[in-house]
Amino acid sequence: MVSVAVSKMGVARLFFVEAEVKVNGKYYWDVLLSQQMLSAIRHVADDNFVFQQNSAPAHQARDTIKLLQRETPDFISPQLWPSNSLDLIPIDYKIWGIMQQRVYEMLICNVDELRQRLVDIWSGRQQSVVDAAISKWRKHHLGVSSHEERTFRTSAVACFDNGMKH
Repeated sequence: MVSVAVSKMGVARLFFVEAEVKVNGKYYWDVLLSQQMLSAIRHVADDNFVFQQNSAPAHQARDTIKLLQRETPDFISPQLWPSNSLDLIPIDYKIWGIMQQRVYEMLICNVDELRQRLVDIWSGRQQSVVDAAISKWRKHHLGVSSHEERTFRTSAVACFDNGMKH
């Protein structure tokens, strides 16, 4: 699995989760958020950001919500989002789609190649693509967040290679 955080202020690096790891609430808040993602977001935005995520079970865990309420300057709770609504997160409906298309332009033989291809594509992506996805999302969902410019949106996606989940 790979996860990322994006905003109009910039993007964080890709965060990879090994295939054998179960991403439950504890792993999400203890490893992904506390040890990786929040510091990467602060590197881009200092303490001037709004944190938004989708309604994945690990995102809704009590300890995750407590951590985000305590450690972020502003947080859009998962309870404010309709469940399973992929069009509400620009990473899910636009950015991962572009990434997937670019990844599979060439044959990938193993997980290491897939990981490197994702990193290469992410490093070469244009901020204007992120900005456009966020602006399009904003037009469709006015009122969900009034802090468009400083909202970091997070998402995760499982990686697929030749029909095998990684």
